[in-house]
Formats: sequence, C-alpha cells, structure tokens
Amino acid sequence: MHASACILPLALRDVCFSAGGRAIIDRVSVELAAGPSTIILGANGAGKSVLMRLMHGLLQPTSGEIAWSERDEARLRRMQAMVFQRPVMLRRSSLANITYALEIARVARSEREQIAVEALESVGLMPLAHRPARVLSGGEQQRLALARAWALHPEVLFLDEPTASLDPSATREIEMVIRAFDAAGTKIVMATHNLGQVRRLGDEVLFIHQGRLVECAPVARFFSHPASAEAAAFVKGELPW
Repeated sequence: MHASACILPLALRDVCFSAGGRAIIDRVSVELAAGPSTIILGANGAGKSVLMRLMHGLLQPTSGEIAWSERDEARLRRMQAMVFQRPVMLRRSSLANITYALEIARVARSEREQIAVEALESVGLMPLAHRPARVLSGGEQQRLALARAWALHPEVLFLDEPTASLDPSATREIEMVIRAFDAAGTKIVMATHNLGQVRRLGDEVLFIHQGRLVECAPVARFFSHPASAEAAAFVKGELPW
C-alpha cells in the first residue's frame, strides 16, 4: 500500500521534554523504520503518551531533534494519524464523523461517502452509520476512531492505549482492526502497559522507564532476555502499572 516514497524513517535524537520544571522525556534517541509494529511499553506515568505526542508533532521537544524522511509539512501531516484512549467524537452521525475528516484532508467531495462507507465496513460499523457517534459504546467509538484514521490511509498510525478503558471483547475487536492496518502496510506505533497486547500485536518494543528509553528490542527477545533490571521487573509484574 505504501511502497512509494514513505515518510519514514522517523529519527529522534536526544529528545527531551519538560513541563513544570520536570523532565518527562529524558534524552531519547531512536529510529523508527517502516514495516515492524512498534510498541511503546512502560508503567503509567513513564512518559509513553508524551513521547508519542512528540513523535506525532502535537508537542514540540524542549531540546533535541525529531526528523522524518519527508520534508513536506503538508504531506507529513496527511500521511500520519493518531487515535487516543478516549477519542473525540463530533456531534453528528458515525458516517459524518468520517466524511468530515476526509473533507479536512481535502478529499474530493464526490469520493468522500464511498471511502467513509468502506472504512465503516472495515471495522464492522456499517449498521450504525447513521447513529449519532456520541451514543455509541466505548468500543464502538474506538472502532469509529480507527475507521476515521483508516479512511485517510495513513502511512503511520499512532495509537495511545487504544483499549485501556475497554472490556475484553471490545479489546479483541480493536486488536483485529489494528492487525488489519498492519497487514495493509500501515506502520503501527502503539503505547500500552498491557504485556499480552505487546505479545499479540508487537514486532519491536521500546521500553520507557521514568522518561528514559531503557531498551529497544524485538518482542521475543524482550520477553525472553530483557536487557535491563527495570524491564525484567516489568515483565515479571513487579513494577507498578
């Protein structure tokens, strides 16, 4: 799907972010390549969400550099999407939530409805197309947020703890949609503290502890041979979530 010019890799060099005199992200350097799905793992308060917002461009680093291979700002914005733990829904139907996102992305009016319908079908929400988005269940809203992202065909999809507030069956449905994105060639970058989710969805792990990138490893190696005491403790369930 994205074999042409890609906005990746994304390189972070000595990225720091401070707020209220406290370092939330502390000298993180890493490069994210196209292909493998990257899981940002760590306890609550480790800095996962902030790191992801820095990558996505919602926050600017206090110091250090964040560089994509794509230099065109407009294309860069168009080729990435982010889904939050509690997605923001507009006061309109499920379908209209998607067509509005396509309008903002300057997709031709004649194409919007068809793309939106395909996106709803891809997450199993077509029966709820004309229902107000704000009356959907938490799991349905999250699937709608993913459909809204799907419609834009992003090269990179950032997911901030997308199942943290959902029950197991809603979580399974969301994970199926995430796998479909991955299979279609979208680079997944996802923050979570759920170890089972890392095993199911991840190719590589960035383990964050107190704002520092402690470890970057393939999933299998991270679980079998964690290279740091903090990661070993987290895998064993000894570090608080």
